[in-house]
Amino acid sequence: MHSNCTRKLLGLEDILIKNVIQADSFVRIYIETKPSTQICPHCGKQTKRIHDYRSQTIKDLPFQLKHTYLVLRKRRYSCSCGKRFLEKYTFLAPYKRRTLRLSYKIIDLLRNLRSMKSVAVDTNVSVSTVSRLLDTINYSSPSVPECISIDEFKGNTDAGKFQCILVDAKKHRILDILPDRTQKHLSAYFRTWNRTQRYRVKFFICDMWEPYVDLAKAYFPNATIIIDKYHFIRYVTWAIENVRKRLQKKMPSNLRRYYKRSRKLILTRYNKLKEENKKACDLMLLYNDDLRTAHRLKEWFYEICQSEKYKYQREGFWEWVKTAEKSGIPEFEACAKTYRNWSQGILNAFKYKYTNGPTEGYNNKIKVLKRVSFGMKNFERFRTRIIHSSI
Repeated sequence: MHSNCTRKLLGLEDILIKNVIQADSFVRIYIETKPSTQICPHCGKQTKRIHDYRSQTIKDLPFQLKHTYLVLRKRRYSCSCGKRFLEKYTFLAPYKRRTLRLSYKIIDLLRNLRSMKSVAVDTNVSVSTVSRLLDTINYSSPSVPECISIDEFKGNTDAGKFQCILVDAKKHRILDILPDRTQKHLSAYFRTWNRTQRYRVKFFICDMWEPYVDLAKAYFPNATIIIDKYHFIRYVTWAIENVRKRLQKKMPSNLRRYYKRSRKLILTRYNKLKEENKKACDLMLLYNDDLRTAHRLKEWFYEICQSEKYKYQREGFWEWVKTAEKSGIPEFEACAKTYRNWSQGILNAFKYKYTNGPTEGYNNKIKVLKRVSFGMKNFERFRTRIIHSSI
């Protein structure tokens, strides 16, 4: 009864526990299995003839927060054909010195945002062992979805400085990680997709980079191109920031420091400010007409973006562009020109409400993964780790 409970605690079937040695940092468990009929891997005949025994130390899952070693008494069987072979075990792969469940646990731990070294330390294996197990994982590209989101991120791998990420914007899952963001590489990649599936893509979400739009028109002709909301809203933020910086150059030093330190009062939505901060913001805006106009245009555009009515957004957008073009403020005139050039993609963003939000979320996760891993130079390993940790 006692032996049976011990085996259940260990979690391994068909083994006999002969001895357990406890130390401060490790547990050593001596085990063996019952003799059984074996099939010769050479001729396929059955045999029960035992040739000899040998002991092998195997690493297992940590037990009681200690490194655990299984000392297995292995049998070698002999067959009438003259061949000798080792007994097979359900918990141990051939020629391995770690249990299968330890390998599975390492692969599972790699889903977390932690370095391979920390996983190796916790599981009592080497970093190279963790790397080899990671290399056994293979993720192929899933089927082409209706809504594709594309963005680049700084990976600094052996494939180059920037990598590209493709995301299913509806189901919020990574489609693939590509080693290069150049138009040539992306064209070659999209050509590998089935044409019928590509023609079923309904939406293509990207930032304001012309090559992405050209690729969408070439390979997804039936898709509606949507410019990510974050990428076009920030042009208004940049415009009002550049107005403030331009005016600061002519301010006295003490006033310049105040405007720089209090810039969030101007950038934050006015209705989200506390009453005392609203008064401080009003005082800052009294300094110059350009700053007041810029703030009014900023608030107006944010209001348009947050509306749920597409008709109001469409009409308000064109009215805002015309007003900004006539404002006499160079920063907002440039912003309005950009919006006019990308107007169709921006209006599609208002209409269909899709954004690159899931993609940006994955990009933040990739940054954390890079930081805890102190960078990963091997692109294929980096790609596998990103997709594995995102499932």
